[in-house]
Amino acid sequence: MRVAGLVLSFFGWLLTPFVAWAASFVGAWLGTLLASILPSPTAGVALTAVLGGAAGFATLILWIRLLRRSPRLRRTLHVTEAGTPDVLDQLPTPLGAADEAEDEDEPSLTTPTSR
Repeated sequence: MRVAGLVLSFFGWLLTPFVAWAASFVGAWLGTLLASILPSPTAGVALTAVLGGAAGFATLILWIRLLRRSPRLRRTLHVTEAGTPDVLDQLPTPLGAADEAEDEDEPSLTTPTSR
């Protein structure tokens, strides 16, 4: 089961660059369609490159904005707000650290709580 989780996390990490690549491909394809009406082949190639780069960059900005606003998507894909892999979730925790984390959540019986 752990292997399946790691494989799904790996594909989640690759989703950010894949989205940017797909958008740049669509932008370049549209640039190629528009370039066919231009008289100069050099201008057509330049238009294709510019539209591909602009579409990829714009989509990457929108994707990162979506990741920053959606904690559920970040947890699902195991990425940070910047779209980088959140490897801290994948590391095993030492036995003592897990016990200490549970103790912090529970109120202590020896210390008074403020109301």
